[in-house]
Amino acid sequence: MRSVYTVRQVNAYIKNMFTQDFMLNRIYVRGEVSNCKYHTSGHIYFSLKDESGTIACVMFAGSRSGLSFRMQSGQTVIVLGSVSVYERDGKYQLYAKEILLDGAGLLYERFEALKRELEEMGMFAPEYKQPIPAYVCRVGIVTAPTGAAVRDIINIARRRNPYVQLILYPALVQGEGAAPSIIRGIRMLEEQQVDVIIAGRGGGSIEDLWAFNEEAVARAIFDCSVPVISAVGHETDTLISDFVADLRAPTPSAAAELAVFEYTAYEARKKEYELKLKRLMIQKLREQRQSLERLSVRLHYAHPRQKLNDQRQYAADLETRLRGQMERRLEMCRHKLDIYIEKMNGLSPLKKLNQGYAYVADRSGRPVRSVVQTKPGDALRIYVSDGIVDARVEGISQAATGNR
Repeated sequence: MRSVYTVRQVNAYIKNMFTQDFMLNRIYVRGEVSNCKYHTSGHIYFSLKDESGTIACVMFAGSRSGLSFRMQSGQTVIVLGSVSVYERDGKYQLYAKEILLDGAGLLYERFEALKRELEEMGMFAPEYKQPIPAYVCRVGIVTAPTGAAVRDIINIARRRNPYVQLILYPALVQGEGAAPSIIRGIRMLEEQQVDVIIAGRGGGSIEDLWAFNEEAVARAIFDCSVPVISAVGHETDTLISDFVADLRAPTPSAAAELAVFEYTAYEARKKEYELKLKRLMIQKLREQRQSLERLSVRLHYAHPRQKLNDQRQYAADLETRLRGQMERRLEMCRHKLDIYIEKMNGLSPLKKLNQGYAYVADRSGRPVRSVVQTKPGDALRIYVSDGIVDARVEGISQAATGNR
């Protein structure tokens, strides 16, 4: 049985074929506008035709930023977009992303080719971008001497910081000789050693702005040793100078704000930093003073004089303890001596002599304790309390209880 597909499946298959075709995903188509209608939703529906055929086109409201003019039937345009199938109707159409008038379209192709070439050379790489100085003193300006751009730059710069010096190089910014004039201005201001250069002009058509898409201008900006701010046209305009410059400003007015610091804010910030610095200094001094006091206390305790005083005090304490122990020891010895004295007093012959007793010894000094130690005629010495009595034994008589 043959395979049968639904209409939806066939349309989806065809749409997928269009989607997988790389060329149809990004294609430029030139033709004459016909049946142009602006829908209330913001979408634009139109057709492109030439002598051999017609293709339906739509630009959705979200892509309208890619349209810089109002489309009208009969105009010759170049449309950048993708070809796909609208499944509901089974029709293919061109979905537009950008639309340019035919003359501008050729320039746009040149712009894209140069952009790709310079990007491949690394001239757009962020590592080559120079930072814009935060506090500039001299600002170089490369623009036309008349017009809104230079007036806006001067007014905003004077309002933000009246002390900044502005140096204007009056350059041609469109037409024949514009690119060399811009290059001379950049190089002259570089020789003047300004802090930053603003290169730009006001808005206009792609033809009017084309000087800033020239390769020679791009190389002059890239080779400049002074940071360059590109400020060309309006916010929606994007040029080669914007990619190669160190900073892109959407407008010349914005470039002045980016280049010139606001003096009142600088003064306020400086005072804030000054107060913060004073607070930090006071805090640091307080911390150092406290640290010094701690070190002084430590030094006081660690000083040799203090150590000597401590040792002296310790020696004095030991001396006091030693004296105390000596006094206690002497007191104990005195007490013992008193006891011994009392004992000695109890045993002392003198005490006995004082009580009426006498001590008898022979001539050799031996004590006579018994009558048997003497015989009549022996010489004796009798010791009494106040002297010595020499005596001789006349006779001996023993006690009644003694041995005979």
